[in-house]
Amino acid sequence: MSKPPPEHTEHRELVDAPARTVYDLVADVARWPLVFPPTVHVEHVEQGPGTEVIRIWATANEAVKGWTSRRDLDPTARRVRFRQEVSAPPVAEMGGEWIIEPAGADRCLVRLTHDFRAVGDDAAATAWIHQAVDRNSRSELAALRTAAESPADGDGRFLDFDDVVHVNGDPRDVYDFLDEAGQWDRRLPHVARVALTEETPGVQLLEMDTRTADGATHTTRSVRVCFPHHRIVYKQLRTPALMSVHTGQWLVEAYEDGAVVTSTHRVVLIPEAVPGVLGAQATLGDAATYVRQALGRNSTATMYAAKEYAEGRRMAVRP
Repeated sequence: MSKPPPEHTEHRELVDAPARTVYDLVADVARWPLVFPPTVHVEHVEQGPGTEVIRIWATANEAVKGWTSRRDLDPTARRVRFRQEVSAPPVAEMGGEWIIEPAGADRCLVRLTHDFRAVGDDAAATAWIHQAVDRNSRSELAALRTAAESPADGDGRFLDFDDVVHVNGDPRDVYDFLDEAGQWDRRLPHVARVALTEETPGVQLLEMDTRTADGATHTTRSVRVCFPHHRIVYKQLRTPALMSVHTGQWLVEAYEDGAVVTSTHRVVLIPEAVPGVLGAQATLGDAATYVRQALGRNSTATMYAAKEYAEGRRMAVRP
């Protein structure tokens, strides 16, 4: 029996920015977690002239999926073709293309196409994929327009910073402490409540109530992708009021007889939210300082707790 033809979709968005600017955003997958709401993390598997293989984790209909895609990049024609090499059920096959067409000197039309098949050509799975593709495509195109028309780079909205702690303990114990976030409400004084699920090994959904310096609490919800025993990357799906985007990383590296732990934060601030959170006279600079201090304080406290845990375990096994 022959297979039915694949499903096809196309979504479009007019963007008030030069076509090349938009193409560069589409081509640079390292920036996708900051630009596209569904994208949690992207890694390069291979890179060559005009082609690359990427591993991507993203939300789809409230679930987190991971897949591997090959992309062919044509900066002259401003087109990026993609084809999944390893798909995540219920997707059996998927591909498509980003097409950026000039519509004036500083305007362009972005077309995002998809073709796909569901596992077993199942009707319910096909409907699920249609919904996910439609939701994500609309979200991505709207976010692409915002990023191209009002870039966060250089206007004070974007923060990127690290905090570092040295540990006289086993790097694996440090990693285990960070990986076992489901126990943080018992291990960290600034965590009031935590709920962690891990339906797919290495992909965690973490919801947490965090105490602020003034005694209030705020709730965050994050996806974490874990690479034992070295690195955990995450993206908040539910952020505090001042931030539109917050991604981060825990990096554990062996150093001499111990470890170095680095916490990285990348944040996009919301200028309109500043008066309501920090007061009518507060500036974007005040918000940047506030967020830098709050995130740095909590992540550093977490790293020092991991340090105490790892160093305690080392001392416990010494004769």
